[in-house]
Amino acid sequence: MLTTNPFDDDHLHEECGIFGVSGSEGAAALVALGLHALQHRGQEAAGITSFDGHDFHTRKAMGHVAGNFDSEAVIGGLPGEVACGHVRYSTTGETALRNVQPLYAELASGGFAIAHNGNISNAMKVRRELIRRGSIFQSTSDTETIIHLVATSNYRTLLDRFIDALKQVEGAYALIVMTPEGMIACRDPLGIRPLVMGRLGDAVIFASETVALDVVGAEFERSVEPGELVIVQGTEIRSIRPFTPIAPRPCIFEWVYFSRPDSIVDDQSVYSVRKAIGQQLALESPVDADLVIPVPDSGVPAAIGYAQESGIPFELGIIRSHYVGRTFIQPGDKVRHLGVKLKHNANRALIKGKRVILVDDSIVRGTTSLKIVQMMREAGAAEVHMRIASPPTKHSCFYGVDTPERAKLLAATHNLGAMTDFIHADSLSFVSIDGLYKALGQAKRADIRPGHCDACFTGDYPTTLTDHDDSAEVDQFAMLEERVA
Repeated sequence: MLTTNPFDDDHLHEECGIFGVSGSEGAAALVALGLHALQHRGQEAAGITSFDGHDFHTRKAMGHVAGNFDSEAVIGGLPGEVACGHVRYSTTGETALRNVQPLYAELASGGFAIAHNGNISNAMKVRRELIRRGSIFQSTSDTETIIHLVATSNYRTLLDRFIDALKQVEGAYALIVMTPEGMIACRDPLGIRPLVMGRLGDAVIFASETVALDVVGAEFERSVEPGELVIVQGTEIRSIRPFTPIAPRPCIFEWVYFSRPDSIVDDQSVYSVRKAIGQQLALESPVDADLVIPVPDSGVPAAIGYAQESGIPFELGIIRSHYVGRTFIQPGDKVRHLGVKLKHNANRALIKGKRVILVDDSIVRGTTSLKIVQMMREAGAAEVHMRIASPPTKHSCFYGVDTPERAKLLAATHNLGAMTDFIHADSLSFVSIDGLYKALGQAKRADIRPGHCDACFTGDYPTTLTDHDDSAEVDQFAMLEERVA
């Protein structure tokens, strides 16, 4: 059963969240709770693998964590003090159980389970070489290339084989790996995708976001550093850094949209940063109006910041239904145009005759913005001004974010005036790239070695994109269709 909202196709989507526990009785139950807290990062499938000291146990399911991992029978079938899990979102590529993580394989050294947040940008090239050498793939996941690289490495120890595999891949990854020897958590050298570490008694916990630690009652200890491997073997924890140090470039969209607002990312409150973005947006793009209205739910913190800075009242002019999904209706041509009204409805009594400022986190295709502006006008708004709490999204992401091809990104094909006309707004403004960095506490974006990956706004990709650049052999969009991790 798929539960992704079929009308929410005009936002960028983080493709997964990961959670791991080492050293706690009933580890799988904690993983299920942690994944529930990370459900916003992936809503099409979930999986958990546990290790009981002798055997690995795996359960995967399409749909949400709730309904699949909330029964005693299911959790009872995942015994052991070590477990990891994964939630996945994908609108490109195959939606099938064989791609649901954690992926598991029996290697010469024993079982090997891996959960991956991110995307390997040279996966297709590596995959072709591995297949040429005799590897047989069981999924279309880029994550599986890591398993085969570990299996075919000539190094002696499993840890050295794993490091050898990581040194052959490009792109973004936050990984949790389980083997009979213990658990390994790591991030790519640029730290593009997030991963944090916490404690619950004697247990060590890893998660994509701090909110997942909060939900299970764990205490946040620190972030896993870019390029760091944290190895947990029983009560022993050690850290190694096998990569040449490089200035980190964590994904800036974590603060704009991906992370839950109650998370802490790199010692900064996501909620506070989003409010600061809204304040910066009000300074950069003021407009006379009567109400500041968020596009729920992602636009709420930025709208609060805009209202506080501008002095214009904040109001809930759009009410969201949280119960729309494919379980309710299968959209067809006849009803697709009603999608926004199923999810969002105008607070007509509040809006009629008012000049409103709509605040949203981003514009991707522009289709939802168009429908929401139209909804405001149908509710009687005198003027509709759109303010966006991120710069224009002009480029595709190749680091684990579901993004349309560039030709379908509104900002890639339209200038500001044309975008304004497309969504039928009276005015449209985006926060500047320097304003976004100011909201994160920096003076502006550095021209050389900026502090974050902001390629979706600037086109400044921090790594090579082998599969994309090698267009003579691999079509970019064929690669996207294969990508699932």
